[in-house]
Amino acid sequence: MQALLYDVHGNLPALEAVLADARAQGADRWLLGGDYALFGAWPEDCVELLTELADAVWIRGNGERWTAHADEAPDNPVVPGAVQACREALGETLTVQLAALPFDQVDGDTYLCHASPVSDVRSFFPEPGDDEDELLAGVTARRLIFGHTHLPFRRGRDGIELVNPGSVGMPFDGDVRAAYALVHGDGAIEHRRVEYDHAASAARVRERFGAGWADVVARRIEQARMDVG
Repeated sequence: MQALLYDVHGNLPALEAVLADARAQGADRWLLGGDYALFGAWPEDCVELLTELADAVWIRGNGERWTAHADEAPDNPVVPGAVQACREALGETLTVQLAALPFDQVDGDTYLCHASPVSDVRSFFPEPGDDEDELLAGVTARRLIFGHTHLPFRRGRDGIELVNPGSVGMPFDGDVRAAYALVHGDGAIEHRRVEYDHAASAARVRERFGAGWADVVARRIEQARMDVG
């Protein structure tokens, strides 16, 4: 059984809770879908824990790219400060290594990416968008697994099953529980939610990084919403 872990975002308690739940369900393989460290209070610890997983497939997210190449990151009140803090926590060598992970992977009839096959920031939403033909151009896989929007869902589009496992460390669907998904032996997808002390994770972001951008991140963890700026 494979566990799909996306958008951990440096939230170690959420990651630990998800790993424990996945192992209890019988997971022994892992898809790691990017955005491992940026924003949360435990960037280096999350990466270290993930590297201990056997039989893991890694891809990079926009978080890894932004951390290594700050000039490519959005210039807003949150991202530049978070990128600098994450890079300092990870160190130069690990930052470069994470950014060098593959953009995508193909596993049989499944295509794996962070946001979409054409971008690490343009993605799919629970309701179909007008740009999906462009995002899916040339895709022949039966299933596409992606994250980035932090919104767990599953739906079809032109014969392709779109699967977003949700975010381990920072869900944006109003449910504060950590989100991930399992792929069972018969190929069936199971979305799962796991309780953890999200309030403590939010508090630790403020404690480690201070006010400003860190307070926005903390409130997003507390409310499981993106629009708390």
